[in-house]
Amino acid sequence: MKTHTFDEVQDKILGKIGTPNRDRFEYELQLDLIGKAIKQARKERHLTQEELGKLIGVQKAQISRLENDASNVTMDTLLRVFTALKAKVTFQVELPTTTIHIG
Repeated sequence: MKTHTFDEVQDKILGKIGTPNRDRFEYELQLDLIGKAIKQARKERHLTQEELGKLIGVQKAQISRLENDASNVTMDTLLRVFTALKAKVTFQVELPTTTIHIG
């Protein structure tokens, strides 16, 4: 029986890095991780969704949506959420010739 590395399996199922299907998967994975980070930080600070919402001026339902699907959120909202959670936020953009790091 032939064994395969995890990278080989990903390349076969999702496509190689840089292909549209793989890029979409990576993007959605990152958004899912952002939602999980919000939920984890909120719980560590013993806040309900309603309490966090009040801290940043949104309804509980919006916090729930962020935690479950951060795909339709502005950077402003994300920064307000993480600021209210007293979390350090860094932002990095990598271009072919330049890396921009904020935070």
